[in-house]
Amino acid sequence: MKQKTIVNIQDTAKRTIRLESAAIGSLEQYVNEDFEQTVELIARIKGRVVVTGIGKSAIIAQKIVATFNSTGTPALFMHAADAIHGDLGMVTPDDVVICISKSGESPEIKVLVPLVQNLGNTLVAIVGKMDSYLAQSAHFVLNTTVTQEACPNNLAPTTSTTAQLVMGDALAVCLIELKGFTAEDFAKFHPGGTLGKKLYLKVGDLSKLHKVPTVKLDSSLREVIVEISSKMLGVTGVVDEEGRLQGIITDGDLRRMLEKNMDAAGVKAADIMSRNPKTIQQDELAVNALELMREYDITQLLAMKGDQYHGIIHLHDLIREGII
Repeated sequence: MKQKTIVNIQDTAKRTIRLESAAIGSLEQYVNEDFEQTVELIARIKGRVVVTGIGKSAIIAQKIVATFNSTGTPALFMHAADAIHGDLGMVTPDDVVICISKSGESPEIKVLVPLVQNLGNTLVAIVGKMDSYLAQSAHFVLNTTVTQEACPNNLAPTTSTTAQLVMGDALAVCLIELKGFTAEDFAKFHPGGTLGKKLYLKVGDLSKLHKVPTVKLDSSLREVIVEISSKMLGVTGVVDEEGRLQGIITDGDLRRMLEKNMDAAGVKAADIMSRNPKTIQQDELAVNALELMREYDITQLLAMKGDQYHGIIHLHDLIREGII
């Protein structure tokens, strides 16, 4: 392999991005009735979407399947080469088959297409040549024609596979909106990792991990210090005789009190507390607590159940859970 001695790496990268960006932009002209009918068909089927392809298109097919599954559209990947050697058995009568190919003329595709037709399944083509065998054989055709690969030899699938991927994403997003797929639905399929926690972890899930630091309005300074120290959250809620929340005392409040040289002997909780503390309901998402902490530049919120004080959610809780 002959190696060039002078290559402007940045120019090559920028040219690649421009070519692929232009190819994506041109896909808008190919969103037509076939695309719309494909979305409507997938939305109402009882079965699954079986996505197949060969070579690089098979890799794109796997990504589209992953996107469908995570957004409420059951899907399976079937490699075109394996399909003609037994894997076609995964296709049920209620399934829709999407076949992805740039040329639409690959030998495996030409063998697979009539087999799918014999099964009676609807065949959707994502294809880059409208006069190809695949395009002419499919019930619906999603055009992903590109004028040029980003590869300098115009050979390696680059622009064409990007176009395939974007067309698959367009299908998935349309299905999300058509089905009314919500963030709560998304969380059901993503319970693990940081993303999942942001979608399902509630304030109460974290506040219940701590004891509830609480003092009364007439609690002495010593009682306040002991409560803050023993609960190890750097803060305590202040309640009245009926248990209603009246304020908050932080370790910062204690330092400011000392700076004022107040007579510590007669200080009560009511004298040093901050009124109207920032609160959040226990059934709120933990990620919403983070947004409030950032908005007010604080490190904790009082967790409430209705109008009752139930504990503390601290910035450290969010860090520990990977929310930040």
